[in-house]
Amino acid sequence: MSARTPHTDRTDLRADCASCFGLCCVALPFARSADFAADKPAGTPCGNLGDGFRCGIHARLRDSGYPGCTVFDCFGAGQKVSRVTFGGRDWRAEPDSARTMFAVFPVMRQLHELLRYAAEALDLAAARPVHRELRRRHDEIDALTRGGAEALLALDVPALRAEVNVLLLRASELARAGVPGRRKDRRGADLMGARLRGAKLRGASLRGACLIAADLAGADLREADLIGADLRDADLSGADLTGALFLTQPQLTAARGDGATRIPAALRRPGHWAA
Repeated sequence: MSARTPHTDRTDLRADCASCFGLCCVALPFARSADFAADKPAGTPCGNLGDGFRCGIHARLRDSGYPGCTVFDCFGAGQKVSRVTFGGRDWRAEPDSARTMFAVFPVMRQLHELLRYAAEALDLAAARPVHRELRRRHDEIDALTRGGAEALLALDVPALRAEVNVLLLRASELARAGVPGRRKDRRGADLMGARLRGAKLRGASLRGACLIAADLAGADLREADLIGADLRDADLSGADLTGALFLTQPQLTAARGDGATRIPAALRRPGHWAA
């Protein structure tokens, strides 16, 4: 089992909606579907956004037809754009800033997501051989998030993601090397609706795998690499995700589980899961 030594502060990588100008409710588009009850173009405030930049139906989003909102996480990008990039000047008080603010938000979210993955890799003791380079890239990205709006919009984010991904992949390989037995490689696999109940997937690579509506009840997913895996509506009832690598709260919230599902300590059990 890969040991974790939490030493990287992730406070800034947690969403603080009270310090944000409701950017996810305005900047991003969504279409009427099973996830959203109405259409909304990018840059247009959601009809449920209140005067104080808070969601008016936050406590009943799922019942109101907005389950898609419950699985979104900005990883702290909202408050960074609101309070750092724009210094606390909101788009309602200064309408001329709106377009730029809304364009910066998705860029910042990607940077914060990279910081979140890098922080987790830095907490993996087995990944120590790449910690020095990871720390350097982590600090570089953190510095980028504190730059001005123009600098952020000029970034080549795909190239940056590709560079960091090389380090994250190596960290994953090092962390999973200690898992006994043969480790399955299902990277990028199409496993939509797959019957994987009770599957032995400990230490497996499921990076970018499509696991939509897959039956993973009772599966052993300990130390499995789940970065970018699509777990929407996947059944994780009774599954063991202890030590799962790069698993995020949105992924977990998009899946189905129960009281017997074992999850990483850094994540919370979704409220809609069966008790």
